[in-house]
Parts: sequence; structure tokens; C-alpha cells
Amino acid sequence: MEDLSPEVVLGMAAHAPDGIVIIDHEGLIRYWNRGAERIFGFPAADVAGRSLDVIIPERHRQRHWDGFHTAMAEGATKYGESDLLSVPAVDADGKTLSIEFSVVLLADPGGGPGHVGAVVRDVTARRAREREVMRRRQERAADSTPV
Repeated sequence: MEDLSPEVVLGMAAHAPDGIVIIDHEGLIRYWNRGAERIFGFPAADVAGRSLDVIIPERHRQRHWDGFHTAMAEGATKYGESDLLSVPAVDADGKTLSIEFSVVLLADPGGGPGHVGAVVRDVTARRAREREVMRRRQERAADSTPV
């Protein structure tokens, strides 16, 4: 696979249906692909250089940044390669989304933590379906309970 040019890899990342977001060591957005544009509703040009706070619900920001700063200081994240994180996010219209993402620390040229990359998927519709199934099960269980 060494013969694959960086342009091919970057082209794949740019056009991937999932969101690909990369932030720098300060938490500023440095890469935002078309998938991220579709999921969050922000054009890449509007978020470039901005804080990731644009998609983090306010009530979750402190927890996010505490974990982020710890990972940057330690040069490692507590999440493994197979961990899929589920969190709420907000889109450009302020609507709450359910997202799942994997995260990876990317070293800077000197070997220290330089960037954090995430592959993001919008699972809002799936979560709504799961809640509806659960609600129906609970209703059926309540209907079948003797009085």
C-alpha cells in the first residue's frame, strides 16, 4: 500500500460519507470534510480555525475539554482503537444530533501530540427508532400486566 499517493488518500477523506474532523492541539478545527458538512450543516470554510465548541452542546463542553487537555498533556487517550463513542452534538441550526465517532491522536512531526482526528457518523434517526421500539415494548408490557 506504500504506492498509494497522498492525493488518493486525501481525496477519499474529502469525499467520505462519514464526517472526518481534525482539530489541533488547541482544539481548533483544521480539517472538515464533506461528510462533516452534511452532518453538521456548517461549510468547511465557516468552521476552519474555530473551536470545536461549534458542535459541542454547552452542557458537555467542560467535560469534553477536561478530557481533551488530559489527552494532549499525556500524549494518549483513554479510548482504544475499537472504542466507538456516542455523544450528543449540535448542528448549524442548533438542533441536537446523536453522533458516534472514533478518535485518534495524531503526533506532530516532533512526536508529541499535535492533532486529534475523529470519524463521525450521525445516528440520530437510528436512535429515534430504537427509542420508539423501546416505548412500544413498554406499552405492550403495561397492557399485558394483570390489574
